[in-house]
Amino acid sequence: MNSLTKDAQKAAERVGLLSDKIVINGGKPLKGRVDVRGAKNLATKAMVAALLADSPSHLLDVPDISDVGVVTGMLGAYGVSVTKVGEGELLLDPTNVLKAQFHEIDALAGSSRIPILFCGPLLHRLGEALIPDLGGCRIGDRPIDFHMDALRAFGAIVDKSYEGIRLTAPNGLKGANIELPYPSVGATEQVLLTAVLAEGVTELKNAAIEPEIMDLIAILQKMGAIINVEPNRVIFIEGVEKLEGYTHRALFDRNEAASWASAALATKGDIFVAGAKQQELMTFLNIYRKVGGKFDIHEDGIRFYHPGTPLKPVVVETDVHPGFMTDWQQPLIVALTQAEGRSVVHETVYENRFGFTDALIEMGADIVVHKDGLESVTRRVPRRPLEQAAVIVGPTPLHGADVEIPDLRGGFSHLIAALTADGTSTVSNIGLISRGYEHFIDKLADLGADFSFED
Repeated sequence: MNSLTKDAQKAAERVGLLSDKIVINGGKPLKGRVDVRGAKNLATKAMVAALLADSPSHLLDVPDISDVGVVTGMLGAYGVSVTKVGEGELLLDPTNVLKAQFHEIDALAGSSRIPILFCGPLLHRLGEALIPDLGGCRIGDRPIDFHMDALRAFGAIVDKSYEGIRLTAPNGLKGANIELPYPSVGATEQVLLTAVLAEGVTELKNAAIEPEIMDLIAILQKMGAIINVEPNRVIFIEGVEKLEGYTHRALFDRNEAASWASAALATKGDIFVAGAKQQELMTFLNIYRKVGGKFDIHEDGIRFYHPGTPLKPVVVETDVHPGFMTDWQQPLIVALTQAEGRSVVHETVYENRFGFTDALIEMGADIVVHKDGLESVTRRVPRRPLEQAAVIVGPTPLHGADVEIPDLRGGFSHLIAALTADGTSTVSNIGLISRGYEHFIDKLADLGADFSFED
């Protein structure tokens, strides 16, 4: 059994999936309603932020996903009590924080990259942080240099060993002037979670400003932090002596919302995504409209549906917020296989995020990946080293196939492709999807999908 399959099975077990393989009879429109809860990319970070407090925190709208289980286990290893007090509600009590061992953390965190965000809070609370080899989706190089450089700037000492990384702060952590080479979401979160209790003022330049970052800042402010978001991606953080617990309702998961929207388009369906909001999806909605997809915005969600007329090709350039998210392009590409003409997706964030297209090609899609990207006179996002481009020509009928899921977003895209295709598909490693999509099997059933589990 390879490591990817092991990761998938562990993730499936955390959320109670009895099988890691699903058989889908495609060609049927998805119709109905799904509810999206809090964002994976906020809820897990909010849980880590609870480590900084002197008192318990109450987090609402927490999704029931595998990554939340990973963070719950890690917090438990450090003595933080995590109690489910209601549907999607967690009480996090950090009053008895204690040191953990490498082997404990490594066993819990093997399939997640969240552990690196524990560094700052643990250095403040314990004076030491242990980071095992990092897992996560295999979508390209995700160097931790940004994180380690930032932590060193605060005064942390970084020692590498065969087990992973050990950080200490014998003289405490002090405010720093930090400029990120790229507006990395993870590195921005690292700086925020470290700077709030560091002595002095921290200036962060070229910061990420995604909605999940703004929601994390709102949480930290509730806890007692002083954070100013300035123009041009500059954030100032004035360190404080102590932080208190928070009560917060997590921002909705805009990645899940966009995924179901793409599923509606690809399968010629009609899906109401309850909990989705317009403002955080505006860039996606513009592209969705250009493709020919229809949407109706309501107070309690957004209805996404196929217009019944041919879809149109588009050119998409992924970018950091407020650009088109890299997480959105994978499910959208499945819908673009059904558009009339030549679409181009320029992937500028991760250099290996088109690996999922191999399965789509096997299912009949006409997709060519250009490993060195493509020049274009109409480009608005500057070219980056290692970027790639995918050219999709449609419409092409998709047919069933045996598919092995490679990562979280690519995995959901494979599900959409199997649901779109004529015939039967067997999709394995579906546990990886549970890392970021809550109750996705139940939601497929609610939308009328025809599927069964394979032992």
